Amino acid sequence: MSEGKKLTMEDYIKSCPEYIRHNTEVGADLVKPLVDEYISGNYSSIWIIACGSSYNGSLCARQFFRRHLKCEVKIVTPFQFVVSEHDFSEKDMLILVSQSGYSLNALDAAEVIRNAGRRVVALTGDLESDLAKTSDVVANYGVGRETVAYVTRGVTTLALFLMIFATEAAAKKGIKSAEDVARVHKQLLSCAEWNEQAIDRTLAFIELYYQGLSGMENAYVCGVGANLGTASEGALKFGETISVPTAAYEIEEYIHGPNIQMTPRYSVFLIDGGEGSDRIHQIFEATRIVTHNAFLITNNPAYEGDHVFCLPCDVPTEMTPLCFLPFFQLTAGRITDDLNRWKKHPLQKKMEKECAAKSENYENSPFSEDTPCR
Repeated sequence: MSEGKKLTMEDYIKSCPEYIRHNTEVGADLVKPLVDEYISGNYSSIWIIACGSSYNGSLCARQFFRRHLKCEVKIVTPFQFVVSEHDFSEKDMLILVSQSGYSLNALDAAEVIRNAGRRVVALTGDLESDLAKTSDVVANYGVGRETVAYVTRGVTTLALFLMIFATEAAAKKGIKSAEDVARVHKQLLSCAEWNEQAIDRTLAFIELYYQGLSGMENAYVCGVGANLGTASEGALKFGETISVPTAAYEIEEYIHGPNIQMTPRYSVFLIDGGEGSDRIHQIFEATRIVTHNAFLITNNPAYEGDHVFCLPCDVPTEMTPLCFLPFFQLTAGRITDDLNRWKKHPLQKKMEKECAAKSENYENSPFSEDTPCR
């Protein structure tokens, strides 16, 4: 990407394939600080403390951890961790995640960890940030710098980093052989190609279904397994950019109550990454009885058809978020561009001053005139 031009949200999305390739190739070095901590601490489970897109990127990687490192992973928001849920044990590895490194809730969580006599282990995109400077073990997860307020590359690179970390830690623990690691790395590299294809296919899909996508008023984004993270990030992006009220649900949970309020004016996105495909397709068809603005995102070529975004990525289901994330990111960016919804209500700036989420050293507020939200 050119250093001279002002980069947009779409530029960062389109840079993801390059980052997936590079970070996978240098992955062992990227994750080494965390792998060393995991092995030396002899941990049996992991707590990831993160919010917003960092929470969603961690959720995208949770199933990968469970299947490759054979390790249970708990993801908790920093505020929940600080005020209510910090009953961790010596066997729990605690990982604080903040892309900016300036989130006040992450800094508060670091203090709780330190006061408990534990080392602060942090993942960030800025090794000069407040969080990095206050941590005992810190790693940059290879996101580079995103100068737009609504991050996209950070979600993808975080999920990838955590997958590589799980793979390398599994090798150190003797759970995976060198051949296993090489096979996983090859699959992760192939996700770069599928991410690239997803970008091209999404742009065409937006044009094909532009009327429905640009007319969204209320939306649900639903997934299962690893794609609970994709759904959560998709809902966040639609809400914070297009300004459409959007909720994320596990797919079966969506039809156990949330669907009751649905009318033909709702939009619904169901993500099928290879688990529960038949049931997901059944729910998709049933949803279309109520609203025509229902979409199926799938890797199963058998389900190609009307309102179906098919990306036949032949990777394990726990890796499919790396392939599907561009669909929601690009849709959010393009529709927000076209509807001119980047500028938020002026009272939002006053609210930010009253209850800041970032430390005073943070520069990329979406309500700052100097920050390019696009």
